[in-house]
Amino acid sequence: MPDGPATDHLVQLLRTTLGDSLLGIYLHGSATLGGLRPHSDIDVLAVVREPATHTQRRVLVEELLKVSGVDGRRHVELIVVVQDDVRPWRYPPTCDFLYGDWLREDYERGVTPAPEPSPDLAPLLTMVLRADAPLHGPPPADLLDPVPHDDLRRAIVAGVPELMADLDSDTRNVLLTLARIWTTLTTGTIRSKDAAAAWALDRLPAGHRPALARARSVYLGEEAERWDDLAPGPCAEFLTRVITESYSS
Repeated sequence: MPDGPATDHLVQLLRTTLGDSLLGIYLHGSATLGGLRPHSDIDVLAVVREPATHTQRRVLVEELLKVSGVDGRRHVELIVVVQDDVRPWRYPPTCDFLYGDWLREDYERGVTPAPEPSPDLAPLLTMVLRADAPLHGPPPADLLDPVPHDDLRRAIVAGVPELMADLDSDTRNVLLTLARIWTTLTTGTIRSKDAAAAWALDRLPAGHRPALARARSVYLGEEAERWDDLAPGPCAEFLTRVITESYSS
């Protein structure tokens, strides 16, 4: 298992903190879509019987702040869902708890993640089911319903405006995610970010290829991240347009 010690720590943290409510822990994301890349997070989903308490939420946040992205460790994205919130499936699903390091400043100020509707769970649960990579508990299909294809499509498109708002601060990830959305809408499959970018690069007009090619190369660790010599905006705007057209067709 990639990054076994980090994964083992997460499993132990979840088992200790959530106790008997914990039904299953599942690896997804890059680790199950072709392997971890230099900038990949460790993506984990936990399924529980009942919502986490405020105390449990604070323990998870405080422990993850100590290890996620610290001292050369990989960043962790942890999502917790209550089984009854996602099975039977309905849209939008509810995320019971979310930890991601893009929210680190909020967590350090004392913000505690609370339950909220999350369309992003549609592609995430789809990846969890396809990966079938339990770290604890039964196969994910024993706890989760499949996401209808129409709900998967509308969920990934729903996140585009928020993505575009982050273009300046998170250029690489925004471009790669837009490429992945286009790929999924067109092919019906969820690919790794680098594989989706390769698919999109074959279909982009030549003028838009350098920005996405740079994002892919940085993601793969082939070059350093810099954007002072490229304007990613036109590429992102083109991808947004083709996403809209693909979703409407």
